[in-house]
Amino acid sequence: MAVGAVAAAGGAGGSANGAPAALAIEGLSWRVGGLSIVDGVSLSVARGEFVAVIGPNGAGKTSLFNLVSGLRRATGGRVRLGGTDVTRLPVHRRARLGLGRTFQSSSVFGSLSVAENVRLAVQAHRGGSMRAWPRPAADRAVAGVADEILAQVLLAARRGDPAGTLAHGEKRKLEIALLLAGEPTVLLLDEPMAGVSAADVPALVEVIRSLTATRGRSVLMVEHHMDVVLDLADRVAVMHHGALLICDTPAAVMADPTVQEAYLGEEL
Repeated sequence: MAVGAVAAAGGAGGSANGAPAALAIEGLSWRVGGLSIVDGVSLSVARGEFVAVIGPNGAGKTSLFNLVSGLRRATGGRVRLGGTDVTRLPVHRRARLGLGRTFQSSSVFGSLSVAENVRLAVQAHRGGSMRAWPRPAADRAVAGVADEILAQVLLAARRGDPAGTLAHGEKRKLEIALLLAGEPTVLLLDEPMAGVSAADVPALVEVIRSLTATRGRSVLMVEHHMDVVLDLADRVAVMHHGALLICDTPAAVMADPTVQEAYLGEEL
């Protein structure tokens, strides 16, 4: 089957009921010199849907995330968030419209407590200052939101501990908590299991599973752990040499001869 025909399965623009997709990637491209890093990718994520992006190193997965989140400027195509064209908007404007992203490397304030990390993120999102000690009334309201988020990511018991003392898997949970503080409707998770011990994976999977179960959030996740992908994803998008090969149910993707041929000898 031709790559273009298979890629059409990814869709773009709208959902089955005619409402705009939570996230629509339309013919997105990024060329550097004469090299095509991302090549005409079209992919949509519906409200409440979980889509995983897989592919070998160098397939263009993180580059795609950089374009969608605004870290890189696309050389072709569009990105729409809930029907709004955000292709030319900077990172902070996309975040204000509901797009949140984690990165492969952990980034938290290690000297502050777990709760303080989340509280500061909530304050920043609500337009408040980043002062460690805001007005008491505002602090109580923000602290309540922070505690709710910590409960969702299974870190309530560690709320008073310095973030720097968390195990790597717990830091991943904290990063998700910081993301939730911004009240995103679409979340981009870039290899959340990277560096996480096998013992910590099940709890982190449950935290990630909860993201779409509450408030209709949509998730687009890059991940190399296929057992995690098959457990979480409604659909799986396969990238190869910057292009989208297929986007379908996990079972259909794993059985597709195009995918099998493309990845012969390559680890997904």
